[in-house]
Amino acid sequence: MILINESHPEEFILLGFANHPWLQLPLFVILLITYPMAMMGNIIIILVSKLDPRLHSPMYFFLTNLSFLDMCYTTSFVPQMLFNLGSSKKTISYIGCVVQLYFFSIMGGTECLLLAIMSFDRYVAICRPLHYTLIMNRCICILLVTTVWLGGMAYAFLEATLTLQLPLCGVNKLDHLLCEIPVLIKTACGEKETNELILSVVCIFMLAVPLCLILASYASIGHTVFKIKSSEGRKKAFGTCSSHLIVVFLFYGPAISMYLQPPSSISRDQPKFMALFYGMVTPTLNPFIYTLRNKDVKGALGKLVSSIFSSKS
Repeated sequence: MILINESHPEEFILLGFANHPWLQLPLFVILLITYPMAMMGNIIIILVSKLDPRLHSPMYFFLTNLSFLDMCYTTSFVPQMLFNLGSSKKTISYIGCVVQLYFFSIMGGTECLLLAIMSFDRYVAICRPLHYTLIMNRCICILLVTTVWLGGMAYAFLEATLTLQLPLCGVNKLDHLLCEIPVLIKTACGEKETNELILSVVCIFMLAVPLCLILASYASIGHTVFKIKSSEGRKKAFGTCSSHLIVVFLFYGPAISMYLQPPSSISRDQPKFMALFYGMVTPTLNPFIYTLRNKDVKGALGKLVSSIFSSKS
């Protein structure tokens, strides 16, 4: 049961870049271009991974989940952001804000954990190749993905529910582009140090612990790769990991810089640019990163395109 603050306003006014009105049109145009690109790119990754038998492996099973996650993540706030940027009415209903808060938090928490699982998959593939099919069997992969999604949901329900209990004291203006936990805590009145502490502790677990697992996995991978005598073998091993490392850097870098500091110390425009980064940059770039740097995906994509054109002719 989701508990909702009974003293909530009927709607929130999202101030966005009210202090920089000249930004609204360029941002609207950029989002209008990047959102369909992100959706199309991730749909292609999912289709290619499902249709090509060569990609029916744990690595691409996790990649399919990441693509679906990116689609849900960006859809949880970009359409509403486009509506607000393209109109004079810059509001969101309280229920809409609550739904957005939960979905945004679920997707963010789940992606943190999923990236850690993907690095573990690469660790097993490179450091324990003879046991790979035994360790990363289908049942284990499904169990890991299920655990990741449940972990993201648990994080969201804990953090978002606690945030929604904070009194707003009649304030209905959010200095942001969307409803997000740190901004709502910052907007709330009264005693909120406990919420800030809980947010910091939970975020350390959701960000720092998975990141430590990723770093440990890649430290072991690096140690194993440097033992490989063949330069071709080293190049192939690094090639399978480079795409994931780039995605990890794009996701964790901005997230750590924002969520591991107290909400009261966050600058006015930092959350807005962070939301734009996660709404425009990462979901759009991820499909290109995995496609352009992966021969198997490029081959499967070429095969899919050629089969489409041959069927038409």
